[in-house]
Amino acid sequence: MAPEIPAQQQQWPGRTTELNPTPDHGEQSWTGRGRLTGKKALVTGGDSGIGRAVAVLFAKEGADVAISYLPEEQPDADETRRAVEAAGRTCHTLPADLRTQDAAATVVRDAATALGGLDVLVSNAGFQMAHQDLGSFPPDQIERTFATNVFATFWLVQAAAEHLKPGSAVVITTSIQAFQPSEPLLDYAATKAALNNLTVNLAAQLGPQGVRVNAVAPGPIWTPLIPSTFPPERVEGFGSDTPLGRAGQPVEVASAYVFLASDEASFVSGTVLGVTGGRPVF
Repeated sequence: MAPEIPAQQQQWPGRTTELNPTPDHGEQSWTGRGRLTGKKALVTGGDSGIGRAVAVLFAKEGADVAISYLPEEQPDADETRRAVEAAGRTCHTLPADLRTQDAAATVVRDAATALGGLDVLVSNAGFQMAHQDLGSFPPDQIERTFATNVFATFWLVQAAAEHLKPGSAVVITTSIQAFQPSEPLLDYAATKAALNNLTVNLAAQLGPQGVRVNAVAPGPIWTPLIPSTFPPERVEGFGSDTPLGRAGQPVEVASAYVFLASDEASFVSGTVLGVTGGRPVF
């Protein structure tokens, strides 16, 4: 039984070391089976949470990785790098704010150069901030949320397309919010619905060159994003309203990215895979 999550709050963007309970990113719990041997992957938002778990699991499965993250998230990014290196793989750290086309293109270029190519792009970086009513949303938040979640994903895939060869994969992080939106996250939920649509269209665009595009829609996952974007009373018991009765750990959703990035998913494209603790994604 997972421990109950107590009330807590952090300043955005949050720190992994301050989370109670400590999340599981797979450093000790995941056993690699060589499913991504020799692959080169870029993971955005790779400093913490789902992104860290994806980087760690990819490394344990034999991939070298590059991670991007906001400059203020450097301490968490350093922890991700150490975990990847402990798994015996290379981790390149690329601090960047992806809200411009130039920044997104530069991260892709730098990752491909550092890794010596690119086989997998995981567009995972995201922004959310909860507000209780429509009038409370700051004027600039809508732009930030869409730029981080949607525009950056488009620009990243656009830049990565020239590097991705047949058999390569793109995995995009959407959310249960695309299917069951919460009013305090109305802008965030809208971006995730847009990403579901973008995933299908990108799969059609890139399919002829042998590149697969899929998405993962997490439910409530215990990451620094939660206590840094919700009030303490919303954090207490986080995830207990799922059919499984708890929040998921980052490692539990990262396993879906391993599958979609691997050759096991060679005929899977244009789909959204829900990892939600029982909430429906349709």
